[in-house]
Amino acid sequence: MSKSFILPLELDSIDSATFTGALQAINPAGNAEACVILRIINDSDVDIEISFDGITDHDFLGAGETLQLDFQTNSLPNGNVGVLKKGTVVWVASTTGAGTGLVYLAGYYQPE
Repeated sequence: MSKSFILPLELDSIDSATFTGALQAINPAGNAEACVILRIINDSDVDIEISFDGITDHDFLGAGETLQLDFQTNSLPNGNVGVLKKGTVVWVASTTGAGTGLVYLAGYYQPE
């Protein structure tokens, strides 16, 4: 049975100066736990595309913006557990090339 609290994963990041236009993993080893909340913080000066499979662009995040995905709140029916699968790798790319600043990945999970 799940506990009634959440814990944070270790913060991951990638330097936008390494962007080449190809998708790169923020968290190459994948999420250590199944996340109920996932936050991508684009603290860089370039817009980014986000992928959850390393092939397809799934989302977009402008420079200086934050995307928060709250899987538990969005699960249906209410009360069921919605999570981003353990081991999921999150990929990012900038079509304009290298930038300045970091892109962060923060995750939160509910321990069992």
